[in-house]
Amino acid sequence: MSENERPHTHGGAASPPQDPFAPPEGGWQRIIGRHRGERPGPKLVCIAGIHGNEPAGVHALLRVFLALEERGIPFRGELVGLTGNLGALAEGLRYRERDMNRMWTRALVARAMQPLQTGKAAPGPGSGHDAEWAEVAELHRVLEQELDGQTEEVFLLDLHTSSADGVPFACIGDTLRNRRFARPFPVPVLLGLEEELNGALLEYLNDLGVVTMGFEAGQHGASHSIDRHEAGVWIGLAAAGCFPGPIPEQVEASRRLLSDARAGLPKVLEILYRHALRPRDGFKMHPGYENFTPVSEGEILAEDKAGLIRARRSGRVMLPLYQGKGDDGFFLARRVHRFWLKLSGLLRKMRLEKLLPWLPGVRRHPDKPGHLLVNTRVARFYPVQIFHLLGYRKRRPEGDLQVVSRRQHDLVRPARLEMRPPESP
Repeated sequence: MSENERPHTHGGAASPPQDPFAPPEGGWQRIIGRHRGERPGPKLVCIAGIHGNEPAGVHALLRVFLALEERGIPFRGELVGLTGNLGALAEGLRYRERDMNRMWTRALVARAMQPLQTGKAAPGPGSGHDAEWAEVAELHRVLEQELDGQTEEVFLLDLHTSSADGVPFACIGDTLRNRRFARPFPVPVLLGLEEELNGALLEYLNDLGVVTMGFEAGQHGASHSIDRHEAGVWIGLAAAGCFPGPIPEQVEASRRLLSDARAGLPKVLEILYRHALRPRDGFKMHPGYENFTPVSEGEILAEDKAGLIRARRSGRVMLPLYQGKGDDGFFLARRVHRFWLKLSGLLRKMRLEKLLPWLPGVRRHPDKPGHLLVNTRVARFYPVQIFHLLGYRKRRPEGDLQVVSRRQHDLVRPARLEMRPPESP
């Protein structure tokens, strides 16, 4: 790689290539890079491009690996960069047949792994094996090699961009371990996004004991999205504890960059509403919305074949859809005050979630550990925030009842990560 082709490092001296989003030399690779310190320590895994129209994270990671290699920064533990959807990246598409970031349930992963385990193609529509099944199987195989048997703390950053512009932000599953990791990032932190989605990679890994965080840098194709992703990786390394000595100058520069972009927004928000889409809805978001745009209840946000779509609540718009593919039209979020975060942390440390089954209309799920069955006709007399305070954010109907669940490993990491693939159905 010649000097003028090297990607620049945030705060460094080398100059960027003419097209910052061009495929890297050698093309898109599953393993972007690896940097291991002389001392053992935590592992930070960064995944970029799980949607193929989001290459910014790949280029940001290349910058970080180059800086770590050239500057000899004291380091402990390991940084690993992985690419998600190689085929979709090559075509510049969000995905080819299906959204790869909606396929991470135990049943779907087992289905994807069938070709590796049995030599038979995984069942699927059309040709019988959609492209994303193979991508999930290969990424899971690499993650298994990287994570299985780990006894040190493992962190994962999932790097994203969106079709709408706006300030960078983080999204986490609501565990105290995730909150601690996200706290040093000077960006808004969004709670409850993963709980609104089925099959997200972060939820799958979080439930295995990995500390996880999604990082949204900005708009597809915007050069500042690469800069912000790079800043997020540097801060992630510091938050994970990978720098045994003085904090490198890149970390402080990264904090300034992201802090300037935050523009006085709340530190923590939670998802109130998701507008889910079906393939033939004809959804069209009205122009002018970006992440964190304030909206009022009743405001017209979009339209589809059924008519105008209005905001059900006042709040802030998140991830408005301005691209052809996607399962989510938009989300609405509201601020979470610091008092409730502190109270939530205190209640969980006291393990008061054990008292929830004593409430009228609430009982433990007989088949699913960590899940509760809620009779909403009885439980309507106390607010859903009680469940949120204790980490129960995911809700799904089961007959006449609601199943609510919380993330495993809220307070303490497992002694040893087990990343073996689930058994085929």
